Amino acid sequence: MSMLSLLSSPSFLRRVLWADAITGLGCAALHLAFTDALVLWLGLPAALLIESGLVVVLFVLLAGALALQRTPSRAGLMLLVAGNLAWVAGCVWLLVAGPIHPTPLGQAWLAVQAVTVLLLADLQWWSGLRRGQAAMAMA
Repeated sequence: MSMLSLLSSPSFLRRVLWADAITGLGCAALHLAFTDALVLWLGLPAALLIESGLVVVLFVLLAGALALQRTPSRAGLMLLVAGNLAWVAGCVWLLVAGPIHPTPLGQAWLAVQAVTVLLLADLQWWSGLRRGQAAMAMA
């Protein structure tokens, strides 16, 4: 199976969406259930951890809803990809120019989130939105 046919498979897109939902759920659970410990370990403010945990829950619901659809809606995918890219931008901003000073573990946490979420957004773009553009061009 070629990489292009793998990326254009509807089942691949659903797996990516489930991966986004599951990893997001884990992140949200950590931020919300272990806020006090994460403040110490990561050097991130409690309010940021709580608010980001709540925002991620919304994206978990969106990714899960899209994963349950036989053909995920283009608008939903666009919203999810845009949200993921905004998350990446926020992580990078906090690392580079943000008003906080995370610990080295906090810096690693933000970097891992940025890379992971960027990968998910890229896979969602190529397997969902880009595939949809190709299908429309053929019609």
